[in-house]
Amino acid sequence: MIEISLCMIVKNEEKVLGRCLDSIADLMDEIIIVDTGSTDRTKEIAKKYTEQIYDFQWIDDFSAARNFSFSKATKDYIYAADADEVLDEENREKFRQLKEAMLPEIEIVQMRYCNQLSHGTAYNFDAEYRPKLYKRQREFVWIEPVHEMVRLDPVVYDSEIDILHMPEEQHSGRDFRVFQKQIREGRRLSKRLHHMYAMELSISGTDADVLEAEQFFAASAVDPSRSLDEVREAACIAARAARLRGDSHTILKMCLKDLLSEGSSEMCFELGEYFFENGDYEEAAMWYYNAMNETQSILNIHTSTDWPEERYEQCARKM
Repeated sequence: MIEISLCMIVKNEEKVLGRCLDSIADLMDEIIIVDTGSTDRTKEIAKKYTEQIYDFQWIDDFSAARNFSFSKATKDYIYAADADEVLDEENREKFRQLKEAMLPEIEIVQMRYCNQLSHGTAYNFDAEYRPKLYKRQREFVWIEPVHEMVRLDPVVYDSEIDILHMPEEQHSGRDFRVFQKQIREGRRLSKRLHHMYAMELSISGTDADVLEAEQFFAASAVDPSRSLDEVREAACIAARAARLRGDSHTILKMCLKDLLSEGSSEMCFELGEYFFENGDYEEAAMWYYNAMNETQSILNIHTSTDWPEERYEQCARKM
């Protein structure tokens, strides 16, 4: 049977850390907690489960903290958990069975990350596979009988384990600060981070968050080095910021960037909001209808489901 190191990075998680560790501690052979600056009882709670508690100075880099936690692991596999996760009894048993039957050639085990939409997290799927269990030391193997090559793709197993994500509060503000720091320092956001920033703003960003991000996304929307997907994402955020400022000229420019392609529910919803705020309920209703029925979401699934539906009904009542 394999042995597993649990590696966690935490900060001010006194509300949820005990709940998380109660659900997984007995499945682990080593527990490593890396604290990035807690000022509450987080470290005190962690000491009930392990002596391996390390301090790591927060540098606005989650990867750096994760890498430090992984460097302390000594077992066959590493399980990466967040403090707001929980394994219920059914999935604890699935995890136990996986641990007993794990094939040594498996390098990554994916598990379904669940309960997203009901807790207002910045994701568009209620359940999605995520890599959670990693082989600590990877073995490089030659493959093919001729023209041989080293296998570069990891061996990944999609398990049937469901992890309940049960946050007590939103973490978007923390993420936005990291995004803005990267931008201020002149670092280009990768396509993935560009999408994540736009998606988090669309789902959980406040008006102030959107206005703070406007300059970056307005520039991104006209950046020839960005892909069409990135330009459309950027246009959605820039259009929302322009609406908040009452800048109809910029709203039109950004809408055209999106509508010259297939159009998104985000932009249709944004147009609906513009006309709704200006009292043109007939025009607003048309764009809400398009958001629900004629387009697909690219950032926020709510802009194609419940948000325009509620607004459409409001328009009908006002008309």
